[in-house]
Amino acid sequence: MITDPLVGLVKAIGSKRFTLEYPEEKQQLPDNYRGKLRLDMDTCISCKACEIICPNKTIDMVDVQTDKGTKIMPQVNHERCLFCGLCEEVCPPKCLTLTKSYDYERYDRRDFVDRPEDLQ
Repeated sequence: MITDPLVGLVKAIGSKRFTLEYPEEKQQLPDNYRGKLRLDMDTCISCKACEIICPNKTIDMVDVQTDKGTKIMPQVNHERCLFCGLCEEVCPPKCLTLTKSYDYERYDRRDFVDRPEDLQ
């Protein structure tokens, strides 16, 4: 009875570690992993399709100053995002893409909201 936990302890000590020294060591991600959104501001046509299709109302369209004047572009609240990929699928010029980035460490909840300039 008492020997079973001790044997398990010895096996655990001898096995390889489970934690990574982040950010020096990065986790291997599968090909279908969905991370943070990236926006190509040059190809965005301000169609609002991403805002309309988002099931969790993660995307809001905001005014952005560009060299051609004011345009509306998506602002993303990563705290609410489900990473479903619908915004990427519905985007006509494919300017919204899901990356493999998974760094979500923040000290303030307001930092999860990324303006279009931050999504590049």
